[in-house]
Amino acid sequence: MPVPKRKRSRARRDSRFANKGIKVKQFASCKNCQAAVLPHQVCKGCGHYKGIKVLTSKSERALKRNELKQAKLAKQQAQAPQSSETE
Repeated sequence: MPVPKRKRSRARRDSRFANKGIKVKQFASCKNCQAAVLPHQVCKGCGHYKGIKVLTSKSERALKRNELKQAKLAKQQAQAPQSSETE
């Protein structure tokens, strides 16, 4: 009858049962866009948490950046003719 040559360590023995307590995660749906999200997490799609906007998306940041750029250009163009008139 075969007998093990070496004693199996506690770590190796116990690692077989390490995943015994893992459970399947439950998903909730976002109140704003109905996407699947983990509970108590911000929706990555729309940036809402409990119906409140808490994150800005990449496209929203780009729109805001363009608006600021346009306002800056308009301000520079408005100041340029005034400086030439004073000379």
